[in-house]
Amino acid sequence: MFFLLPLPAVGRVAALRLSVKRFWNRSFSAAEMTKGLVLGIYSKGKEDDVPQFTSAGESFDKSVSGKLRELLTISGPPLKVGKTRTFHGLHQDFPSVVVVGLGKKAAGVNDQENWHEGKENIRAAVAAGCRQVQDLEIPSVEVDPCGDAQAAAEGAILGLYEYDELKQKKKMMVSAQLHGSGDQEAWQKGVQFASGQNLARHLMETPANQMTPTRFAEIIEKNLKDANSKTEVYIRPKSWIEEQEMGSFLCVAKGSDEPPVFLEIHYKGSPNACEPPLVFVGKGITFDSGGISIKASANMDLMRADMGGAATICSAIVSAAKLNLPINIIGLTPLCENMPSGKANKPGDVIRAKNGKTIQIDNTDAEGRLVLADALCYAHTFNPKFIINAATLTGAMDIALGSGATGVFTNSTWLWTKLFEASIETGDRVWRMPLFEHYTKQVVDCQLADVNNIGKYRSAGACTAAAFLKEFVTHSKWAHLDIAGVMTNKDEVPYLRKGMTGRPTRTLIEFLLRFSQDEANA
Repeated sequence: MFFLLPLPAVGRVAALRLSVKRFWNRSFSAAEMTKGLVLGIYSKGKEDDVPQFTSAGESFDKSVSGKLRELLTISGPPLKVGKTRTFHGLHQDFPSVVVVGLGKKAAGVNDQENWHEGKENIRAAVAAGCRQVQDLEIPSVEVDPCGDAQAAAEGAILGLYEYDELKQKKKMMVSAQLHGSGDQEAWQKGVQFASGQNLARHLMETPANQMTPTRFAEIIEKNLKDANSKTEVYIRPKSWIEEQEMGSFLCVAKGSDEPPVFLEIHYKGSPNACEPPLVFVGKGITFDSGGISIKASANMDLMRADMGGAATICSAIVSAAKLNLPINIIGLTPLCENMPSGKANKPGDVIRAKNGKTIQIDNTDAEGRLVLADALCYAHTFNPKFIINAATLTGAMDIALGSGATGVFTNSTWLWTKLFEASIETGDRVWRMPLFEHYTKQVVDCQLADVNNIGKYRSAGACTAAAFLKEFVTHSKWAHLDIAGVMTNKDEVPYLRKGMTGRPTRTLIEFLLRFSQDEANA
């Protein structure tokens, strides 16, 4: 909010009038309004008489002879987490200063919430502060590191992002930099993490008529090659998919006139070229109408983001390449549309997957698991250390967990632990879901084929979908991430605007970073 003196403060105005006037006696032209400043303040502790500024906030307050503290005190109650207050004309280098509430100073890992509360508070607060600067149409902002420069950078870069490429009227582009000579390395790391998530958001938000399978592959190819020279990209056409006998993938793609693409990306960061890779598989349905089992028209437009699995795993690999991690990674994404036509799958059809298993298709809207089945079979050919797949797979996952966490189904406790620890750090949480034989029985009990693409019963749809995928996995370290619930944001994550989220890209990057460090120390 802007600085206004509330009525209860009238009695204090006389004492402050002269000092305040000194800072408002010169006007700032529009040309001078080029840089904003975001500073943090903690909530009042038990032993504090007043809320404490961060070290950067304290230094700034001293540079203006304590006027920031005075104005903050008379302008309203102490700031809560993520709330802001804006002041103008205090400093000639920063015509507008936004103070943001950071919550408790010593906030750490919250075992109930399964995230680092202090980092989440910083992300939310900095995002709110940067948006205030953007609303003032100031093109540049310096950001207080608030005790964690990486979290501050993530809050700034994620909070300022908005997909408005197709609009004539766009928001002011704001450049965010670290305030002071603090931890530039941590700040840049945060920029890389957030930029990775923003790439996934861009891919997911772009309309399906523009983000076709071919276009998706071209964007990832450019981003990966720009990130690091130790990369290879193979954009496999339909003829290659047919040679690989990926009947499960092809049966989905055949309903659309848009040609399918199997995107295969390699990042070779390990000094040992023969080091087994980590393989990531992402569902790449660039638009999902449901096919013959067509979806309801309400909110069908959101299905432009049904390639969220492909977007997040590819963006994480691009980020790993930018960070120059010393590991080998392969990304596999079967890309196509799921459309109704005279050539489309029909309920009751039976097709054959790459591993020879036959699949009865009782619902053409359960297509994500069909394209993933062949990609998972192909993933095993690389002798990977582990396989992780991500997919906006089931509406049932959204019903189960909503946008609170990504659902993780895995046959490896080690893999689960590593993903969970990474998610605590990033605040983009994961939650383990069951992969019981109980659910496998519901998909292998099939009248016409080896396996059915939907479960026998209506309940536990996310679990039966995971059980279906398990039929195409023989690796002992595999995890399936169902990201359907975290695909969009309304207002649940304060540092993300409404729209596609790009989650859980940062958790995947953190997971890869930690894995590379563990490997180096082994």
